[in-house]
Formats: sequence, structure tokens, C-alpha cells
Amino acid sequence: MSEKKVRLEPLGNGVRIFVNDLFHFSTDTILLADFSKPKKNSKAVDLGTGCGTIPFLWSRSDRSVSISAVEIQDEACALCERSIELNGFKNIKVYNNDLKQLKGVLPFGSFELVCCNPPYKLGGSGIKNPESEKLIARHEESCTLSDITFAAKNLLQFGGRFCMCQRPERLADVMEAMRENSLEPKRLRFVQQRHDKKPKLFLIEGKRSSNRGSLIVEPTLFIEENGKISEEMREIYGSYKEGYDE
Repeated sequence: MSEKKVRLEPLGNGVRIFVNDLFHFSTDTILLADFSKPKKNSKAVDLGTGCGTIPFLWSRSDRSVSISAVEIQDEACALCERSIELNGFKNIKVYNNDLKQLKGVLPFGSFELVCCNPPYKLGGSGIKNPESEKLIARHEESCTLSDITFAAKNLLQFGGRFCMCQRPERLADVMEAMRENSLEPKRLRFVQQRHDKKPKLFLIEGKRSSNRGSLIVEPTLFIEENGKISEEMREIYGSYKEGYDE
């Protein structure tokens, strides 16, 4: 790991995490963490955790949740481990594993929540990034939507929740992959920068082995309103990042 690239980023409530130029977080990560909040004293898994942002956001004000953070890339796992030590969090455990090979690593059928902020681009699409770490993070090279939803199905208990975010053009792919793996879509929310822009992201929740139908489409989340950050976004984002400057 290149030490000169590593820096600390605040998440609020005195929590800080180690990031670098390859493994860091974005607004999408913060929105997914808020959308997927686990219940108190539950067991959750974050697939493809990167530097561990989502587990730390979940744990920032509630350390009763037992979190398994799964990540295939060694460097990202090392950052997450350092953040755990720095913050003294005992409820987060890092697994340096391929999400396609979790049998015997994590107990199947025992988690209330599985979350994933996946690669947004199809494998083989777009201009390939020569850095393997970025390629894995941005393209479906090491795992596909089917791989992710299959892993979630195996990990979740009956009625457990699976949450993820994706680009709107992948909505049909996501719903198809979820249903193929007994994860019925139940909540859907689009995210737009402003009222005059197209949705840039969607957040979706499915339930393990739930009856078909009854999808709730929640009101659109606007990042900006009247030229300023929206009140809802201020509540979500401002509460996580110390010193947020509009």
C-alpha cells in the first residue's frame, strides 16, 4: 500500500476512515447506507465493501449491529482494518474473500440484511481502466449482478432484505437478477441532481422469498432544490460528513 496516498476522511460523530486515491467513497455510498439502515442488534453483510464506508456509517451511531464486510481486494481490506483499529469498532469484521466463494466463510441463511454498491458498468463495456483495482470497482469483471444477487440469496434468512444502488439504465437487469434469485423487489427510489435532470441513480430493496408484487416506488430524492442542496440531502449527507460546506 502506498502510504503517501492514504488519508483520513471524517464520517461524523468522531468517526474517521482511511481512504486513498483508489478506494474512497461518494455520495452514492452515503445514500445507500442511509437507504439500507440495518435494525438494532441485527446481522448484516456489505458485499464489495471497499474501504468499509457503509459499515462505518451504519455503526457510527449504533454499534449493536454485527457487520461482515466482504472485499476481494487486499489493499481495500487493509484500509478497512486500519479504520476498525483507529475507531475501536468491535462489531465490524473484514473478510478478504470473493463474494462468489463465501460458502463456509459466512453462515448462509443467517443475515437480516445484505447490501452492495456494485460495479456500474457491464463487463466488456466502455473504455477499460488499465489499473486492475479500478477495473474491478467500475466494471463487472470479478462479479456480475447475478453473482451478487445469488450471494445475497444464500446469505439472507427468510424475509431478509437486500439493498443496492445502480444506474437507471440497469434497472431491468437488476430486477431480473433479483427475481432469478428469489429476491422480490419491494422498494424503489430514484435520485436526481435537480428537477430538470434525469435520474442519475436508483436505490432498490428486495426481500428474500417474498410474494411477488407490492413494489413501492418512493418519492424521488433530489440532491439540489432552488440552486441549493435539498433539505433531505442535507439531513442525509450533512449528518455524515463533518464540516460539510454547501
